[in-house]
This record gives sequence, C-alpha cells and structure tokens, in this order.
Amino acid sequence: MKMIVAYIKPERLNDVKQALYEAEIFNMSVTNVVGSGRQRGFSETYRGVAQEVNLLKKVRVEIGLNDDFVETAKQAIVKGARTGEIGDGVIFVLPMEEAMRIRTGEDGPPAMG
Repeated sequence: MKMIVAYIKPERLNDVKQALYEAEIFNMSVTNVVGSGRQRGFSETYRGVAQEVNLLKKVRVEIGLNDDFVETAKQAIVKGARTGEIGDGVIFVLPMEEAMRIRTGEDGPPAMG
C-alpha cells in the first residue's frame, strides 16, 4: 500500500479530480495549504509599497491506495495538473504500513478498496 501526496495549483484541482475519477480513483483528501518551492514567490506592489510574497497558495491531495494503482494515479494527477509552467506541483509516493476501514474493520489492502 502507498500514500500519494501531491501539491498542485488550486485552479487545477477540478481537472485533477476529473482525471482521477476517469481512472476510477475516488478516495482522496484535499487540503488548502501555503508553501514555497522553486517558484520562490513573487513581488507585488500594494498602495505604493513593494511586498514580497514567499508563500504561495497550493492544494494538497492525499490518496491512499494499493500498489497496483500507483502509476495510474500518478499519471492521472499529471494529466490534470500539468500546464508546462513552473509551479505545476510535485507528487510524493510514500510507503503506508497499515490501513483499517472503520466501518467494517477490514485491515490492509482490502481496506483500501
């Protein structure tokens, strides 16, 4: 089992969700976050005062799934998130030791569906 954590642009969330749904991956958690990466932020002027914005708005998508679906999920996220510009995001794939479905008490891969 694996946990996929992807950071994407907020405006690409609907495209990523649609691509995941087309790949028949429906279980996900979505969180609004701020952070900085290679973009390093930007400068803007507000009422004549220059301000540097270091932390940019992003969306964190977390998906727990069985090993067989990892490549499919990664390809779906890339399909929905890629614009070709800096700041498209990043995908992390982490090992997941255990999962348990609360309703049924199922453990391990069966709990992931």
